[in-house]
Amino acid sequence: MRPADYPVQPSHLWDHFYEISQIPRPSGQEAAVRSYITGVAERHDCPWRTDAEGNLLVSVAASAGLEDREPVLIQNHLDMVTVKSSGSTHDFERDPLELHVEDGWLRARQTTLGADNGIGCAAALALLSDPQVRRPPLQLLFTVDEETGLNGALNLDPDLLGAQRMLNLDTEDWQELFVGCAGGAGWVFERSFAAGSAPDGADYWTLELRGLAGGHSGIQIHEQLGNAIKLLAQCLDDVGELQLCGADVGVAHNVIPREGWIQFACPAAQARALQDKLEALTQQLLSWLPAADHALALELRPADPAPVVSVSASREILDLLAVFPHGALAYNAASPGDLVDLSINLAQLRLAGGELMLEASYRFFNEQQGIPLRQGVLALARRFALGVDEQVGYPGWQPDFDSPLLARASDLHRELFGVAPQVKAIHAGLECGILKSKKPELDILSFGPTIRGAHSPAERLQIDTVEPFWRFLTALLAIL
Repeated sequence: MRPADYPVQPSHLWDHFYEISQIPRPSGQEAAVRSYITGVAERHDCPWRTDAEGNLLVSVAASAGLEDREPVLIQNHLDMVTVKSSGSTHDFERDPLELHVEDGWLRARQTTLGADNGIGCAAALALLSDPQVRRPPLQLLFTVDEETGLNGALNLDPDLLGAQRMLNLDTEDWQELFVGCAGGAGWVFERSFAAGSAPDGADYWTLELRGLAGGHSGIQIHEQLGNAIKLLAQCLDDVGELQLCGADVGVAHNVIPREGWIQFACPAAQARALQDKLEALTQQLLSWLPAADHALALELRPADPAPVVSVSASREILDLLAVFPHGALAYNAASPGDLVDLSINLAQLRLAGGELMLEASYRFFNEQQGIPLRQGVLALARRFALGVDEQVGYPGWQPDFDSPLLARASDLHRELFGVAPQVKAIHAGLECGILKSKKPELDILSFGPTIRGAHSPAERLQIDTVEPFWRFLTALLAIL
């Protein structure tokens, strides 16, 4: 049900966002939300077509008097990250999001909000449905499967790119115009260990960590947020005669892992020693973790028996987790200090029946700068005898500060709001780089309202940034 205090203006945008939020749309399962969009298009006599990947293009006629203008491509992705708080029973494949307003922010209860990129999709649909909008011919492009690796854009039919100018509505800081984005790639590592029974007298335990903020592994990687994989391994580092038997930490390659557990067997005395120092370990971590992570909690509880790996194999796994890199590795020397040039996210850990899986991804503006990191990670994989499955990478979007589209947008921003916008690049994998690689002549600009905590249950949309975002978007289209 729509909250009583749900925002009302601009009405078309907020109405579409609410409808989108009621439609489950995990990556790879965008058919229902695509059907909603095509239904809106058909009610307004707008033709649409899809490609083999499921990407959708809706063609929108120009307003009267603007028919001779060059078309503008408006681009967003349909899917959302599906992360929920521990204890939540939300089913992302079936349940609508439960929206609520809190201190000027729109949120979803115990789940991601999907404002990334649902608010951009809603804005694109409002450009179609709102009769007050003055627009040139528009091509509304909705891509699929963005959050799991930009797969919709990577496999997009270039014939869908008919315009020379593109507005991407998938960035998250109002009054900032983005003219560049990071590229990225990653790996899945695997190794099999012999597994058997623990020695007589050993007890089985689960160490669970929860309460970290988590977040986007690109735009939040410089915030030094805690990584649940690294912290759990740190807490277990000196447990004597430890034998690992299970682990489940992290949810996706582009999310900083915020919670999870590791299961193990050890002598009762070692477990008691760990229990006795859990509070000290918690305080030790809180002494340096940022405030966003201060809900951190560690819990040690008995577990059911399960096949364990040897003490030496367990030591090897903990050593691997200790030395595996994570975080921001290089900053842009010519830009503000929070623009990261190179980073890596240790994203997922799984262990069951002796089968180990790790996933990590890295981001870069200049792919050449990432070569030493890639070499180092692959050397680590060789040293620890890991099988490596390299994930498909995607290109970056090199900043273009001489863009004609940027110049017009900057002038308009000063005219509307009395201040110059900040012009930036983003350390995240927008689809802009991929689309520009398919059509190099595209002049691209990206902007959006303010979103915080993307890719985590703390995701929230700052309501009072949506109206000026909409005003800017519609005014810009009226002059293009």
